[in-house]
Amino acid sequence: FPEDWKPIALAHSKSLDIYRNEKEVNWAYLSPAALISSGVRTGEYSVGDEYLVVDEKGESKISFEDFAVAMIDEIENPKHIRSRFTVAYK
Repeated sequence: FPEDWKPIALAHSKSLDIYRNEKEVNWAYLSPAALISSGVRTGEYSVGDEYLVVDEKGESKISFEDFAVAMIDEIENPKHIRSRFTVAYK
């Protein structure tokens, strides 16, 4: 894990703890794949919960475009109320 990413990861961890303690607001916390970059919108992705989704090579990646699709899918059809989930290509 890159050292310079640790402060961001710790801040996100703390914010997730705040959400998990919230009892009056519905929330969903979408964590990106290990590698998120520009690419193509395919609309095809796999959903996980607390652990990274990895492909057959053990890689966890998704395009910004499909990450956005996953976010909109969750807004339009909520399945992860008061929970964290992640998306990546399988």
